[in-house]
Amino acid sequence: MSFGFLRYLGDLSRSIGRASALTLAFTLTLRRRSLLGRVAPATLASLLSLAACSSEGDPPGHGTGARDNPGGACNIVTGSRTDLPQTHVAACSVIEYLDNPPAGGPHYPVWAAFQSYTFPVTRGYWVHDLEHGGVVYSYNCDPDGCADEVAQVQAMIDALPEDPQCSAASPRRVVLTPDPLLDVRWGVSAWGFTLSAECVDLQRFRDFYLNHFALGPEDLCNPGTDFGGEPPCE
Repeated sequence: MSFGFLRYLGDLSRSIGRASALTLAFTLTLRRRSLLGRVAPATLASLLSLAACSSEGDPPGHGTGARDNPGGACNIVTGSRTDLPQTHVAACSVIEYLDNPPAGGPHYPVWAAFQSYTFPVTRGYWVHDLEHGGVVYSYNCDPDGCADEVAQVQAMIDALPEDPQCSAASPRRVVLTPDPLLDVRWGVSAWGFTLSAECVDLQRFRDFYLNHFALGPEDLCNPGTDFGGEPPCE
């Protein structure tokens, strides 16, 4: 985002209000990323409403710790677990997790960069992100894929409040990745908490992040590895 656009957004905020200006900026971002053609009008309206709601006041520094809401049209199942080990194991070694998607546990010494991936990130990397207070959105849409659903979730992520501990280059502690080990279409993980879903539920997916981000055993938003754009552990 250019300095000129940021200055324009600041002037716009003073004239029409911060929430309206950020909502407009979100719309422009979607257009620039060519997501508008992939997101249904009703979904877009919901996302714009979420963006406006999340723009009031300073961004939160961590999740609320509120309980997740199961049920709904996507048959959301939520789970929690305590006393998870934080052991480091050798990179690319096989790890058996107690939950699917994982809620935490042993992981590799290096963590994945907070970003979206088109290839599966091996779980041992992104479980380390959970330890740092990150939230991971994972999906298994084989064999037909789910590009439209991924576009919806990406737009929802882009509308989340920015994490004050993170950099402008990576403003949220979020990973979005395919996961062939997932036994349901969508999974969401934070340290000690999980959500699984048969389809995309934007409100519950967003609420999960707002409930749990930055609440891991280690409160860090340091850069991780992006694997050079190649699938790790192959």
